[in-house]
Amino acid sequence: MQDLAGKVAFITGGASGIGLGLAKVFGAQGVKVMLADVRQGPLDAAVAQLRAAGITAEGLVVDVADRAAMKAAAVATVAAFGKVHLLFNNAGISFFGPMDQAKEGDWDWMLGVNLYGVVNGVQAFLPHLKAHGEPCHIVNTASMAGLLVGPGMGLYSASKFAVVGLSNSLRLDLAPHGIGVSVLCPGFVRSNIHEAGKIRPAQYADTGYHVSEAEMARLDQVLAVGMDPVEVAEAVLPAVLENREWIFPHAEFQQELRDLFDRMLAALPNREPDPGRTRIEDFRRARRAAAAEVADRLR
Repeated sequence: MQDLAGKVAFITGGASGIGLGLAKVFGAQGVKVMLADVRQGPLDAAVAQLRAAGITAEGLVVDVADRAAMKAAAVATVAAFGKVHLLFNNAGISFFGPMDQAKEGDWDWMLGVNLYGVVNGVQAFLPHLKAHGEPCHIVNTASMAGLLVGPGMGLYSASKFAVVGLSNSLRLDLAPHGIGVSVLCPGFVRSNIHEAGKIRPAQYADTGYHVSEAEMARLDQVLAVGMDPVEVAEAVLPAVLENREWIFPHAEFQQELRDLFDRMLAALPNREPDPGRTRIEDFRRARRAAAAEVADRLR
């Protein structure tokens, strides 16, 4: 995508944080935005803020974990703007604690928003993106926790690792249709994602985690020094224009990624693969062909 003026974006988690940052940055490029969020008050405030800045914006109250609601949101967005060109599956929640303490409600909520929110966005909008035939791009928000893990991060990382794999594969599948796909992996960002527990739906009430006021205060301090959401969105903009696969706004994770892949390479057997029990070359050829097709689309 080279000319963004007049294009339309659908942004989940759009009332605050990275979602609102994306609306500001892409709106400044002439993109019309439909914000989706579960909170009516912040959503109204965000839409008013964007309009005051001269950005064409509308809002929809949507729970991304609700498949029917996401399909209805796609219909409403097309009805409002005619077409959608940019899909930002950005909504997310976070809470942390040992995996052995997790209850079914914890798993269902985390995966329902962080993973199935992305799946539902793709399922709801992809038929429309393919049908109108104009250049389109999808950005799925994962996290550095989709590549790096730590204690107490099991549920969150499971959801974000899945988003990374989904996005990388979807990129190859959609290249023949001229639809780009990027995965956004931010680190700490100044947002209220850790306050998700305040709006936890009743059907997910069964939880093994009870966050104290002291822990919330600590998370406030950690995120207060995070990257500004607009700065994150400014890293997304060129990635969309250039159809990059990966978006890493935070440079400070370089060493952790090097260490991770060094450990992975060191774990491989130091010998040639047995041709009698592997089809690795077939896989390589197929992946290289798909990657070449993506590259051709950039020319």
